[in-house]
Amino acid sequence: MSSSHYPSETPACLSVNSRKSLSEAARPLADSFGTAAYGGKGWSPRIRSHEQELGDLWTDCGIDSEWRPLKAVLVHRPGREMEIPEDKINELQFAETINLVQARAEHDYMVEMYQDHQVTVHLLEPNPGMTPNQLYCADLFAMTPEGAILARPASTVRAGEERWVARTLGNIGIPVLKVLTGTATFEGADLMWLDRETAVIGRGLRTSQAAIDQITRVLSEMGITTLAFDMPFGTMHFMGMLRVVDKDLAFIWPRRTPHALVILLQERGFKVLPLPDLDEATTNMAFNFVVLGPRKIMLAAKNPASLAFYTSMGIECLSIPVDELRKANGAMGCMTGILCREKMTME
Repeated sequence: MSSSHYPSETPACLSVNSRKSLSEAARPLADSFGTAAYGGKGWSPRIRSHEQELGDLWTDCGIDSEWRPLKAVLVHRPGREMEIPEDKINELQFAETINLVQARAEHDYMVEMYQDHQVTVHLLEPNPGMTPNQLYCADLFAMTPEGAILARPASTVRAGEERWVARTLGNIGIPVLKVLTGTATFEGADLMWLDRETAVIGRGLRTSQAAIDQITRVLSEMGITTLAFDMPFGTMHFMGMLRVVDKDLAFIWPRRTPHALVILLQERGFKVLPLPDLDEATTNMAFNFVVLGPRKIMLAAKNPASLAFYTSMGIECLSIPVDELRKANGAMGCMTGILCREKMTME
C-alpha cells in the first residue's frame, strides 16, 4: 500500500519553528510515568461524593421527605395516545373515555400552577412508543436523595414506559441509580419517605418482593432503611393510602393502610389522621394530591368537605380541576413525578 495513506507525524506544511516546538514538547511513551495521566504531577483526584456533585456535575435533584418544599417535577402532556376506543377502556386501565382537548387544558393549567409556585416543570420528551398511561409519571420512577430508581411497571399495558423516562432523565441531567432486573416489578407510587433515613414501600399488585430486595440494597448504600408493608388485595399504590404533609402530620385511608405502618408513624412522632371524606376520595380523587411544601397541597377541585377539613388543619390548599383527567384513573398525585425537594441538609 502506498505510504501516502499514512500521514507523517510531522506534516510537511508545518514551518521549521513549528516542527522544532513539536519535537521539544513530545516525550517518548516510556517517559510518561509521573505525568498527570498516570497519577503524577498535575493529576486532579475526584474527592467529592456523588451527592455533593448534584447541582454541579449533575442537575440538582433528589428527595428525602414527602413534605419539604417542592422544586422540580416531571409530567407528560396528554397526547393522541389517550384517544382510545370505548371497547379498550378496561384493558388499557382507564375508567372512561376522555375528551383530549379538555384533558390538555386541565393539564396545562396544572403546569401553570406549578410554575406560579416556583416549581420547575420538565416535560417527558416525545417518543414513538407513547402509551395511554404514560401520563402517570409518578409511577415510572422513584427519587432518592441521590438520584432516581427506574420503575418496571407490573402490567404489559405499561411495559417499556420507563425507557422513555430514563431518556428524559438523562437529558435533564438526573442520574438513574438503578434499573430493576430479572422479573422484579415496581412502580414509583409504592415508595415513600418517612425521614432522611427511612423509606417505606408497599408490596402488592404493582411492586414485588424481588423489586423490594433490589431497592433495599440500593438504599442501604446510602444509609437508608427500607421497610416493606403488605398492601390489601384490590388496591393500586401505596401513595393512595398515605399522604405526609408535614414533618409531624400524616393522613391515611382507614381500613386500607397497614396497621403496623400507622403504629410506626405514631412512634416517629406523626399525628396520624384519617382522610376527611371517603366519598370524595373514592369518586373525585380528593386524596390524590401533591404536597407543595409543609402543610401546602394541590388537590382536585370539587371536594368541598376535604378542602374545608384540610383548611381547618392549617393546610394551605390549591384546588384545580381534573374532571377529565381523572377518567384515566388518576389525578395530580399520579401525574406528577417528583424530581426534587429541598432536603434536610439544606435547612
